[in-house]
Parts: sequence; structure tokens; C-alpha cells
Amino acid sequence: MTASTASPVAQETRRQHALDRYHVVDSLPATVYDDLVNVAAALCGTPIAVVSLIDRDRQWFKARIGLDEHQTTRDTAVCDHAIRQPDELLEVQDLNEDARFNYFPIVTGEVKARFYAGMPLVTDKGEAIGTVCVVDTQPRRLNSQQKASLRALARVTMALLDAHRAHHDARAIAALQPEISPVVATPSAPAPSPCPAYAVAIIELQGMADAARRIGERTLERQLQGMAPEFDACVAAELGDHVSRVTDSPEYVALLHGDGVESRIQALRTVARDAGRREGLSLLVGTATAASGEALHRVYARAEEDLSLQKDAAANDRAAA
Repeated sequence: MTASTASPVAQETRRQHALDRYHVVDSLPATVYDDLVNVAAALCGTPIAVVSLIDRDRQWFKARIGLDEHQTTRDTAVCDHAIRQPDELLEVQDLNEDARFNYFPIVTGEVKARFYAGMPLVTDKGEAIGTVCVVDTQPRRLNSQQKASLRALARVTMALLDAHRAHHDARAIAALQPEISPVVATPSAPAPSPCPAYAVAIIELQGMADAARRIGERTLERQLQGMAPEFDACVAAELGDHVSRVTDSPEYVALLHGDGVESRIQALRTVARDAGRREGLSLLVGTATAASGEALHRVYARAEEDLSLQKDAAANDRAAA
């Protein structure tokens, strides 16, 4: 089934899982994205500019100028409409005169937005994961040069996101690789023998940016570091298992060797759940077991997909609550 023939639900799932693979939603602020929205606002002459990412049930701002909120609900996000035409810039001269948007809080509330223009952020496979957008409090239109600039800034933003994803994936695979060190076999601790059967687990903190604002980055980092011994206790080091933190990330990865890894995976899930409850955080676990001869990066990618499914389930639970 191709993207053009897939059902709307399947297309949205593919789009959402593509966004998940960038590991950018709920990430900490980054100066380069702050610079980008400042440039967008200056070029378009607007008081508001945003890098917006459309998550399952919300619009989350990677960077913003002129807005206090860090996110909005997805059903009141103009950007959610913009991503429906991935190749087109959406321009709304007067939001208050458009029945699709005139009841949105950004229009009726304190901001009193009137003008919107947003260019989708599109992956190399065609999924629109967000926008670079500008907003004004007066009805207006962009000129041709401003439109071209907004399109260019969307391409620059997508290049930054691609680089972020590649860097993250490289660090995650590096964290999964066992340290190279000499092993001395003793009667009580024989050297582990290579085993072709293995599994990958990803343990990811949800809502990192919100947690950092709530309790502070240093406290959050101490809490994450404090979980390491608990995760280590879940795995079998004598089989070559190990758990490592992905550098500059709210993510741990585990490499589990041998058959019968289910009990170790369940132990990781239990620790993640209990540690999250204790610290007031939410952690999800995605896993994948290697097929015969399957490369590590492919198994990691399947564990990412499983993690996305866990996020889907959590969003469904929120919607049902």
C-alpha cells in the first residue's frame, strides 16, 4: 500500500511515527532554532514566529518568539491545517474571517491573532511533521520575497532536524555497542561467548522539556542518572548484556543477549514504571528482538517503532480518560 492509497488513519500513523524518529518533541531549547524564529519574524515583519511540531494530540513549539505557551491542543492549531498540503505555504489573511479558525484561542484570546502564514516541514519521504510559521495581530499578506524566505527557512529547519536525527541515531548505536576491553576468564566468571540472539530495548523519558521547566534541568538530570543502577540490575551482565545512557538524551538503551530475554525486558518495564511514578515522570519502553543475522541499526529502528506504538497507546488512554 503506497502513501497515496493508504487510509487517512494509516497515513497519520506513518506521519506521527516519522516525527517520533527525530527525537525532537519535548527536547530542551536550542539556540539555533531560537535564532531561526527570530530571523523568520524579522524577514516577514511579524511579532510572532514559531517552529511548530504536530504531535498526536498537540502542537508543540520547538522554538517561538512572541508567544508564552509552549504548546497548544492539536485541534486548535492552524499548523495542523498547514501540514495537510505538505508542498504548499498556507496563508490566511484574516483568521477572524475564516470559519476554520475564528474560534481558536489564539484568535479569540489574549494574542488576538489575525494573520497566519506557515510552510510545512517535510521529510525526505514526504511526511509533513510541522511548520515554520509567522503570525501577526493585523490582517495582511506576505509579499513574494517573504514567501520565498519562509519556504527557505522551512528547508533550513528540516536540514537541522535531519542532522539532529542522524546525530542521535549515531549516539544511540554507539551506546548499544559493548565497550572493547580485555576479558579474563576465571572459573567463577568465564568469559562470555558470542551469541547471535539478542534484543534491543529503548527506555525513553516522556515530556523532558516540561519536566525540566517544572523541576529544573539539574534535578532532572540527577533523577535520570539515579535510574542507571536500577536498569543495570535488570540485565544479565554475565551474558554480555548492558544498559547505557544515550549522550545528551533522555534515553537509555539496553542490549540483551541470548534466548529468553522476555523476563529481562519485563524487569526493565517494571523499573521504568516504578521509577517514573516515584520521580513524577513518565517513561516508556520499546523493544525488538533480532532476526537471524539482522544488523543492529535495523533492530534499533524496530525498537523505535515499538516505542511509537507505546506512545500511540498512551495518547489513546489520554483521549479516553
